Amino acid sequence: MTANPQNPVFISSDTARTVFRWEDAIAALQKAYAHPIPAKATPSRTVAVLEKTWLRNLPAIPPGSRYYGAKLMGSNMGGDAPPGIEYVIVLFDRTTNRIAAFVDGNLVTGFRTASTSAAALDRLAPKGHARLAVLGSGLEAAMHTRAFASVRELTEVNVYSPTPERREAFADAVTADTGVPAKGVASAKEAVEGADIVLTAARSRGEEPILFAEWLKPGATVVSIGSTIPEQREIDVSVVERSDIIICDTLEEVLEETGDMLAAKAAGIEFHNKAFSLADLMSGACADALAKARAPMFKSVGGGLQDIVVAELILTKAIDAGLATPLPIEFETKS
Repeated sequence: MTANPQNPVFISSDTARTVFRWEDAIAALQKAYAHPIPAKATPSRTVAVLEKTWLRNLPAIPPGSRYYGAKLMGSNMGGDAPPGIEYVIVLFDRTTNRIAAFVDGNLVTGFRTASTSAAALDRLAPKGHARLAVLGSGLEAAMHTRAFASVRELTEVNVYSPTPERREAFADAVTADTGVPAKGVASAKEAVEGADIVLTAARSRGEEPILFAEWLKPGATVVSIGSTIPEQREIDVSVVERSDIIICDTLEEVLEETGDMLAAKAAGIEFHNKAFSLADLMSGACADALAKARAPMFKSVGGGLQDIVVAELILTKAIDAGLATPLPIEFETKS
């Protein structure tokens, strides 16, 4: 089917996987966050809830970008509906004032989270060789490991997750995909000791902290992505206290709405004076604090800006490669 420029296209996860490159996404996010970002361009996520049905919306208009839009996801967790969540990113085109694309958001969500973390890590962690500790063996942990390998020369990856078979499979896949020696270890402490970079990407089943400051060597950089709402815990308050600069992708949400930071506040730990936004990091606004930092941490809850930036990149590459699927639909334009 020949694409009509007035008709939207569909980008599948298979297409996204084919055209995606970590280096491109990381550079795009670093560029996007270096722009001044008005609060109204990236409003907070909204969630509609009725009994066990929920719908989440993450909108954003990235400064300087051709496309803007929102990611929608929803699910009915009750009744006879089968389990699962579907994500869709709807992109509008500034140059045509039309809906340009529907992008399957499942894989994009993993891509954007890991790319954002790697974009921050690239500015926070010392250059050169690094040993990586990974707490978790799921999709986010796997994507982050590969994203980190694109910005730092990893010499070793140690992974811990509660199930031996999963951590061993994770380690085997990392070595096969990246060439970096990787192994599964029997405890989180064993994974972390001696690591230059520590990724926490798996909350405990009981929402108890899985990382403690006493395990971290001086100068280690922490990336925490698993505590995104008040009920979730991942890092101990000692890690917050240890950190001398805390970079947050969405400053207010991280500081006021994540379980880790709420626990640190309850423990009397002051962190607002050492917390900065990802835009501060990329624009150089916190350069003085960064130059003095010896225990940096990046903490992420995700955001619509990341979704739209990465979805735009994937859409552009898919169109250039002839892989976008034209849709036989056209929306009526309201004058």
